Amino acid sequence: MQKTYMQKTAEVKRDWHLMDAEGQILGRLATQIATKLMGKNKPTYTPHIDGGDFVVVINASKIAVTGKKETDKEYFRYSGYPGGLRSLPLGKLRDTYPTRIIEAAVYNMLPDNKLRSGRMNRLKIYADANHKHESQLKK
Repeated sequence: MQKTYMQKTAEVKRDWHLMDAEGQILGRLATQIATKLMGKNKPTYTPHIDGGDFVVVINASKIAVTGKKETDKEYFRYSGYPGGLRSLPLGKLRDTYPTRIIEAAVYNMLPDNKLRSGRMNRLKIYADANHKHESQLKK
Protein backbone atom coordinates (compact mmCIF):
# COMPACT_ATOMS: atom_id res chain seq x y z
CA MET A 1 0.00 0.00 0.00
CA GLN A 2 1.32 3.41 -1.00
CA LYS A 3 1.17 6.34 1.40
CA THR A 4 -0.11 9.77 0.46
CA TYR A 5 2.69 12.30 -0.02
CA MET A 6 2.61 15.21 2.42
CA GLN A 7 4.95 18.08 1.63
CA LYS A 8 6.99 19.63 4.43
CA THR A 9 7.76 23.34 4.73
CA ALA A 10 11.50 22.75 4.26
CA GLU A 11 10.85 20.98 0.93
CA VAL A 12 9.02 23.90 -0.69
CA LYS A 13 10.63 25.13 -3.92
CA ARG A 14 9.22 28.43 -5.19
CA ASP A 15 9.32 29.45 -8.84
CA TRP A 16 8.56 32.83 -10.42
CA HIS A 17 5.81 33.31 -13.01
CA LEU A 18 5.32 36.37 -15.22
CA MET A 19 1.73 36.99 -16.35
CA ASP A 20 0.67 39.70 -18.80
CA ALA A 21 -2.82 41.02 -18.02
CA GLU A 22 -3.24 42.95 -21.26
CA GLY A 23 -6.52 41.98 -22.91
CA GLN A 24 -7.23 39.11 -20.49
CA ILE A 25 -10.56 38.73 -18.69
CA LEU A 26 -10.28 39.70 -15.00
CA GLY A 27 -11.84 36.60 -13.41
CA ARG A 28 -10.07 34.09 -15.63
CA LEU A 29 -6.69 35.68 -14.97
CA ALA A 30 -7.39 35.87 -11.22
CA THR A 31 -8.14 32.12 -11.02
CA GLN A 32 -4.85 31.31 -12.76
CA ILE A 33 -2.95 33.59 -10.37
CA ALA A 34 -4.68 32.14 -7.28
CA THR A 35 -3.89 28.60 -8.41
CA LYS A 36 -0.19 29.42 -8.76
CA LEU A 37 -0.09 31.27 -5.41
CA MET A 38 -1.62 28.24 -3.63
CA GLY A 39 0.58 25.73 -5.45
CA LYS A 40 -2.34 23.69 -6.75
CA ASN A 41 -0.63 23.39 -10.12
CA LYS A 42 2.18 21.33 -8.55
CA PRO A 43 2.11 17.59 -7.88
CA THR A 44 3.42 18.28 -4.35
CA TYR A 45 0.32 20.29 -3.33
CA THR A 46 -0.53 19.95 0.36
CA PRO A 47 -3.49 21.99 1.65
CA HIS A 48 -2.01 23.05 5.00
CA ILE A 49 1.46 23.96 3.62
CA ASP A 50 2.06 27.21 1.74
CA GLY A 51 3.86 25.70 -1.25
CA GLY A 52 2.89 28.21 -3.92
CA ASP A 53 5.01 30.28 -6.27
CA PHE A 54 5.71 33.97 -6.80
CA VAL A 55 3.57 35.68 -9.45
CA VAL A 56 4.44 38.94 -11.21
CA VAL A 57 1.56 40.57 -13.11
CA ILE A 58 2.28 43.32 -15.63
CA ASN A 59 -0.07 45.64 -17.57
CA ALA A 60 -2.73 45.56 -14.84
CA SER A 61 -4.28 48.75 -16.20
CA LYS A 62 -5.14 46.96 -19.47
CA ILE A 63 -7.22 44.15 -17.92
CA ALA A 64 -10.47 43.40 -19.75
CA VAL A 65 -13.92 43.06 -18.24
CA THR A 66 -17.13 41.96 -19.94
CA GLY A 67 -20.56 43.54 -20.05
CA LYS A 68 -21.22 46.80 -18.17
CA LYS A 69 -18.82 46.07 -15.31
CA GLU A 70 -16.72 49.12 -16.18
CA THR A 71 -19.52 51.36 -14.86
CA ASP A 72 -21.70 49.01 -12.75
CA LYS A 73 -19.13 47.06 -10.69
CA GLU A 74 -18.26 48.96 -7.52
CA TYR A 75 -15.51 48.51 -4.96
CA PHE A 76 -16.37 49.45 -1.38
CA ARG A 77 -14.32 50.50 1.62
CA TYR A 78 -15.55 51.43 5.08
CA SER A 79 -13.76 53.65 7.59
CA GLY A 80 -15.67 52.30 10.58
CA TYR A 81 -17.38 55.61 11.26
CA PRO A 82 -21.05 56.44 10.62
CA GLY A 83 -21.40 57.55 7.01
CA GLY A 84 -17.91 56.25 6.25
CA LEU A 85 -18.88 53.87 3.42
CA ARG A 86 -17.17 54.86 0.18
CA SER A 87 -17.59 53.26 -3.24
CA LEU A 88 -15.69 53.58 -6.48
CA PRO A 89 -16.72 52.11 -9.86
CA LEU A 90 -14.23 49.89 -11.66
CA GLY A 91 -13.60 52.50 -14.37
CA LYS A 92 -12.48 55.17 -11.90
CA LEU A 93 -10.49 52.66 -9.85
CA ARG A 94 -8.64 51.69 -13.03
CA ASP A 95 -7.64 55.33 -13.55
CA THR A 96 -6.37 55.89 -10.00
CA TYR A 97 -5.24 52.49 -8.65
CA PRO A 98 -5.19 49.90 -11.47
CA THR A 99 -3.38 47.29 -9.40
CA ARG A 100 -6.15 47.09 -6.79
CA ILE A 101 -8.57 45.52 -9.28
CA ILE A 102 -6.49 42.36 -9.71
CA GLU A 103 -5.43 42.40 -6.06
CA ALA A 104 -9.06 42.36 -4.88
CA ALA A 105 -10.06 39.62 -7.32
CA VAL A 106 -7.18 37.32 -6.31
CA TYR A 107 -7.61 38.06 -2.58
CA ASN A 108 -11.23 36.94 -2.68
CA MET A 109 -10.35 33.75 -4.60
CA LEU A 110 -7.84 32.58 -2.01
CA PRO A 111 -9.12 30.57 0.98
CA ASP A 112 -9.86 32.63 4.07
CA ASN A 113 -7.24 31.17 6.42
CA LYS A 114 -3.86 31.99 7.98
CA LEU A 115 -2.00 31.27 4.73
CA ARG A 116 -3.77 33.98 2.70
CA SER A 117 -1.60 36.92 3.80
CA GLY A 118 1.63 35.07 2.99
CA ARG A 119 0.29 34.13 -0.42
CA MET A 120 -0.72 37.71 -1.15
CA ASN A 121 2.80 38.87 -0.23
CA ARG A 122 4.12 36.75 -3.10
CA LEU A 123 1.87 38.54 -5.61
CA LYS A 124 3.55 41.50 -7.35
CA ILE A 125 1.29 43.65 -9.54
CA TYR A 126 2.41 46.48 -11.85
CA ALA A 127 0.21 48.85 -13.86
CA ASP A 128 2.52 48.87 -16.89
CA ALA A 129 5.14 46.58 -18.43
CA ASN A 130 8.01 47.83 -16.22
CA HIS A 131 8.87 45.72 -13.18
CA LYS A 132 11.92 45.12 -11.00
CA HIS A 133 11.91 41.31 -10.95
CA GLU A 134 13.90 40.57 -14.12
CA SER A 135 16.64 38.62 -12.32
CA GLN A 136 14.22 36.32 -10.49
CA LEU A 137 12.38 35.39 -13.68
CA LYS A 138 15.48 34.37 -15.67
CA LYS A 139 16.58 30.79 -15.29
